[in-house]
Amino acid sequence: MKNTAPYRRDCRRNLELARVLLVDDELASRLTLQTLLEAGGYSVDVAASAAEALGKLDEQEYQLVLSDLRREAPETGPKLLAYARAKAYRPATALVTAYQDSRSCMQVEQELSIQAEDVVNLLSKVAYLIGLRATRRSGRALRLAARLQPA
Repeated sequence: MKNTAPYRRDCRRNLELARVLLVDDELASRLTLQTLLEAGGYSVDVAASAAEALGKLDEQEYQLVLSDLRREAPETGPKLLAYARAKAYRPATALVTAYQDSRSCMQVEQELSIQAEDVVNLLSKVAYLIGLRATRRSGRALRLAARLQPA
């Protein structure tokens, strides 16, 4: 039987994986979510602080930014996501929480909460967010092309 592992590795290396920035100050949560996302086929960068995440957002383009709910201060996660959405590449964003009580997350306008303990739905929510971002980008490109067409 022929070994196809090297072929699979080469194929995966040539694929352009969706880039995700995961921001979580808790090591165990960060490693668990990173492992799940990478197993789901995503390229994952991690940041343990808001300052580290800001640097990564300025250096790299991401399709999705996930930030935990309980960062250095309660408003840090939503502010970080607002900064990400203001980038020219406009990544999809979501708050992630490992806590059962996510009421405070629901008060944040236009944020999607992904609960880390909901492993079954985590990857489908991530795929949904990245797909939604792609749809919005295509729509913007079509509107721009329509405006640039001579009358």
